[in-house]
Amino acid sequence: MEDINPQDLMPGLSVDSVIFGFHERELKVLLLKLKGVDDWALPGGFIRRDESVDRAAQRVVEQRTGLDNLFLRQFELFGDIDRHEEEQLDRIEKIGLRGTGLFDWFNQRFITMGYYALVAYVRVKTPTPDYSSEKIEWCSLNELPPLILDHERIIHRAHQELRRDLASQPIGINLLPEKFTMPELQALYETLLGKELDRRNFQRKMIAHGILHRTNERRSGGAHKAPWLYQFDEKAYEAALEDGLNTGW
Repeated sequence: MEDINPQDLMPGLSVDSVIFGFHERELKVLLLKLKGVDDWALPGGFIRRDESVDRAAQRVVEQRTGLDNLFLRQFELFGDIDRHEEEQLDRIEKIGLRGTGLFDWFNQRFITMGYYALVAYVRVKTPTPDYSSEKIEWCSLNELPPLILDHERIIHRAHQELRRDLASQPIGINLLPEKFTMPELQALYETLLGKELDRRNFQRKMIAHGILHRTNERRSGGAHKAPWLYQFDEKAYEAALEDGLNTGW
């Protein structure tokens, strides 16, 4: 179990991360099932006095999911006065986090810095649950389980931010595998935008940006003609994002 010493932590401040993955034309979120209760939660934790908030977010994600080197972006501070729930202390008791000062520590009002993280679904091995959770699973954004506190709101705000960041953040390069088809890329954009896109228009615009490299390989095993596999040109992608990857969808 993680040793929680309130004296080493910033009071009243936490971090919570929404880890997005894309699989089978669906956006998924990595969630923790808490021990002894029916509730689920985002990977979250506290900030040490000797570290930055960004570093804390990276550390907490790695500790709670086993995933490292993720793209993480800070997007909003959540500080509603009703974030605190009386049920939270019951959860802490059932999880087994006991110790001197921990009751008062968890009973204080917390504001949390929200981050979203992006990871290619196929690159993730089965994550290992941490000290406070019994399992960790990918959950559909459209079928979320019961969540603690305001974590459902944090997830939906992260999704909204993700849509807005399509033109300014490396969304595709972090959510797709190294090699992908044009239909798979279009499916990602359609999922994030929540609407269908014209196939020819989408392909024309993406190729015009100069951020894609068509390999000499095709996706095999389909019922139709095997589509070409593409890769992102990372340097060209970064340059396009600096200028604003305007797609005009």
